[in-house]
Amino acid sequence: MRNILRITLAVAVCLAVNLRPAAVFAQAKGRPNLIFLLTDDQRADTLGATGNRIIRTPHIDGLARRGVMFSNAFVTTAICMTSRASILTGQYAARHGDWDFSRSFTAEQLAATYPALLKQAGYRLGFIGKWGVGTAPTALFDYDRTFEGQGGYFVKRDGQTIHLTRLMGDQAVEFLSGAPQDQPFCLSISFKAPHEQDSESVIQQPFLFDPAHASWYADVTIPPPKLAAPEYFERLPDFLKNSENRARWAARYWGPARYQECVKGYYRLISEVDDEVGRIVAELEKRKLADNTVIVYTSDHGAYLGEYGFSGKWYAHEVSIRVPMIVCDPRLPDARRGTRRSEMALNIDLAPTLLELAGLPAPPRAQGQSLVPLVEGRQPAWRHEFFYEHHFKHPRIPDNEGLRTERWKYLRFVDQQPVYEELYDLAADPLEEHNLAKEPASAATLAEMRTKWAQLREQSK
Repeated sequence: MRNILRITLAVAVCLAVNLRPAAVFAQAKGRPNLIFLLTDDQRADTLGATGNRIIRTPHIDGLARRGVMFSNAFVTTAICMTSRASILTGQYAARHGDWDFSRSFTAEQLAATYPALLKQAGYRLGFIGKWGVGTAPTALFDYDRTFEGQGGYFVKRDGQTIHLTRLMGDQAVEFLSGAPQDQPFCLSISFKAPHEQDSESVIQQPFLFDPAHASWYADVTIPPPKLAAPEYFERLPDFLKNSENRARWAARYWGPARYQECVKGYYRLISEVDDEVGRIVAELEKRKLADNTVIVYTSDHGAYLGEYGFSGKWYAHEVSIRVPMIVCDPRLPDARRGTRRSEMALNIDLAPTLLELAGLPAPPRAQGQSLVPLVEGRQPAWRHEFFYEHHFKHPRIPDNEGLRTERWKYLRFVDQQPVYEELYDLAADPLEEHNLAKEPASAATLAEMRTKWAQLREQSK
């Protein structure tokens, strides 16, 4: 069945995007090359550039120094396949409808993704790593190194075992070595790291870094987050105490030594990605492509590292939905390099951004906004709030929706009876320690957030 589906998709893609006129290819000459780097489960505070004084990410920090960093970047849902569908289409999940790991895009949906539109405009396409939205449309790519599902961290190559992150770096270098001089390219690299390996067989060490890097962070102690204190877990309702988040916490962060082991593994995986980013940048410079290649770096969502007694993601707390986001455009004037924007940037903005960088409009059903005006230092009309949704069906992951404004966070667990709500004043409580939903003094704000949530929910469809 899977092979039949793959063939069907391949034919649909060929019909939709491969039969483009030669004139379109000619128009693509002179446009910038694009490299889109996507990590998996990387929260915003795990870069040196975002203030982390322990983690070592010099090459990604270098992208921030040469480009523009978005200090308030978020995802509209914190689960991999749905967030990736939003990244590819520029749409909220309420519109694209992808809540199932096995569900692939329809031919119509695929044709409106940023890779398909870039291909139609004459770009050479490469995709490395986790496609994440059902079966990968391999016929779309000129260079296809996608893998099914989550993949594994250790793979065989020429009879030798190699770490997946290193292999993906090798593949990126291979793609760049074949880049023609007269055709722009878009290379999307979808790292598995720093996602844990979801398997009972690796429960002893879920964050499977390259053993050659075991000494990294061995000489430091990573402070646990304040919200990892037991009192924050004890405040939770029973349905969250018995959630999948708590089950995964019990496998990863249950004690001080175990916490250090797992979080250091998480940090090592991120630093391994950083090494490959360094290799990619060096290869661009070697091949004299660096001056015309825009690099975009982000993650599909964040992760709990013990906050509230949780592991995993799925809810709208900051550590789960806030991600790093950098646009490094070498064509920017010096005054724009190393700057930061505080506007709310979302995963649904990435497809419109990549398309505008290539001189293309966003498709009509995209709901995100291009970040290019912000990167260039302009002051366009911009959002001040966004809708959050999570409806992946799992017996221990409750459905939840919410709203994030510049000051307030509203979280609503929609399948609980009665509905369970959380409300945080982010100006006074950036860690989200104090749920104000039941405080009489917050009743007017809670009512306002409910109204805004309902409005944005409708607009997201």
